[in-house]
Amino acid sequence: MPRYAGPIVDAHHHFWEPSLGRNPWLLPGVDIGFRYGPYESIKRDYLPPDMARDTEGLRVVSTVTMETEWDLDDPVGEMDHIRSVQERFGLPDAAVGHAVLDDPGVEAVLAAFTERRIVRAVRNKPGQAASASVASAHRTKLDDPAWQRGYAMLERYGLDFELQTAWWHLDRAEALAERHPGLPVTINHTALPSDRSEEGLSGWEAAIRSIARLEHVHLKVSGIGLQGVPWTAGNNRRIVETAIEVFGVERVMFASNFPVDGLAGGYAEIMGGFLEITEGFAEHEQHAMFAGNAVTRYRLDPGVLERPSLAERWPA
Repeated sequence: MPRYAGPIVDAHHHFWEPSLGRNPWLLPGVDIGFRYGPYESIKRDYLPPDMARDTEGLRVVSTVTMETEWDLDDPVGEMDHIRSVQERFGLPDAAVGHAVLDDPGVEAVLAAFTERRIVRAVRNKPGQAASASVASAHRTKLDDPAWQRGYAMLERYGLDFELQTAWWHLDRAEALAERHPGLPVTINHTALPSDRSEEGLSGWEAAIRSIARLEHVHLKVSGIGLQGVPWTAGNNRRIVETAIEVFGVERVMFASNFPVDGLAGGYAEIMGGFLEITEGFAEHEQHAMFAGNAVTRYRLDPGVLERPSLAERWPA
């Protein structure tokens, strides 16, 4: 099969303006010990024209932006900021907000999100152990009854959940998701397969294979760079091919995680790598993974697929 040349919906990236001073981890001089190493280079405003430059040569037509670890006391303000970006540039087409699910006031936040039609889902990272070897003794928010109550509220407000945690906690996430079959879940960043040892990859595969039995759980293939290792299709082929085999083409979405994953490789290297790895799939399967599944999952207007690419809208 030829390499896919159709429209792409980038299902996970970040539009942000650190210049506003609302993202604590992106402030000058702050270093959170990020998994990709030093990250000063991404402490800059990143808006649709910036993404257009990064996506030159690719037919990226639509985007879904992810919460940016904005000030915790103002989750609704972040979504108002994203709406202002949409008003200025016509993008993003949808957003994932942040809500602290164990906060006593979380229901008011969820209600406010439903009034802002751009919001489709919520992410609240539950935390994670440093490695699989110590995971069983590490308590996360997935174990917290108050957090679980907030999680359950999402279905009432028509919001999906975006799960970001390492694969060694997926068993707890699976148990929670199984109790709420009406609440769609999308696993972020391929469940973080950073341990590329044979033992690590086997553990990762077993974990995603187990949770994939729940049909309302989906997977974003993104965020699989490694610190100090060039991003290549060869380095990541096993991860991508296994993810697709486990979840099927109907529950996988490709995404860039830009500008964050710009620390691991260029946009053309990463999205181009996904295109290279999937060359053997039928065109309709490629279309599903690069565009159609995101349109469905994030309830986008299918007309976005007929747009000019970002690079055409904002030529260099």
